[in-house]
Amino acid sequence: MNTQANEKSYHYGVMRRAIELIDEGGEDLSLEDLAKKMGMSPAHFQRLFSAWVGVSPKRYQQYLRLGHAKSLLHGNFTTLGTAHAVGLSGTGRLHDLFLRWEAMSPGEYARKGAEMQISWGWFDSPFGLALAMGTAKGICGMAFAAETGTEATMADMQSRWPKATFIEDPMMLRPLVTAAFDQRGETALHMIGAPLQIKVWEALLRIPSGHVSTYSEIAQSIGAPRAQRAVGTAVGRNPVSWLIPCHRALRKSGALGGYHWGLPVKRAMLAFEAARSEERSDA
Repeated sequence: MNTQANEKSYHYGVMRRAIELIDEGGEDLSLEDLAKKMGMSPAHFQRLFSAWVGVSPKRYQQYLRLGHAKSLLHGNFTTLGTAHAVGLSGTGRLHDLFLRWEAMSPGEYARKGAEMQISWGWFDSPFGLALAMGTAKGICGMAFAAETGTEATMADMQSRWPKATFIEDPMMLRPLVTAAFDQRGETALHMIGAPLQIKVWEALLRIPSGHVSTYSEIAQSIGAPRAQRAVGTAVGRNPVSWLIPCHRALRKSGALGGYHWGLPVKRAMLAFEAARSEERSDA
């Protein structure tokens, strides 16, 4: 297994450090100041930003601010409606990515992966090194190791289906993973979870990129307004991060809350999507 980060993962490392510098500074930093603190020339730093998200460092700082997520809530950008009855399959569209999914039946889920073969592989991503897992029906796992490390990330994901057979096979997963991060083409999900978890994950899929919702709104949308704690647990146990966008779930106050793969990854994802959404709207 080659876990050496390449270009996209390197970009995330730069963004991760930039987030820390912006938080420490308490105010917007100029391109020159940020580049100097990063040990880069302004021109090189500008190119990295453009390659990663397509907006200037100044604009990107606005998206990284903790207050940006809060403004999305106060600006009525939450878009969850009443949930339809939950089925075992469905389709959707995320920008230019066509997404189809199929959920495992409750009986299959209860077997904890017995008689199931799961392929896995490490991939470069805009948010650092990503671990993808999948069955013949689609991607069933997506995790990010930048904050947690590769060993802990692998152990975490394998523990979710302890009786499954895991086989390293990145070639089988590569077309699905490439489409997922490029947000173009078609990819498939295989949701493996309890019935309530499936409902919550379906609700997350209805939150558009560049928008957010709250745990209470998600609970309301699935017809369980008093189950906010259970909803929060299901969000935290989402096995397919990024594609099932648990990073778009916030607290009612606008606080980011937690994120299983590290809060810096969640902040980077929200900023990445906000910038990309604005880029598309301006096109």
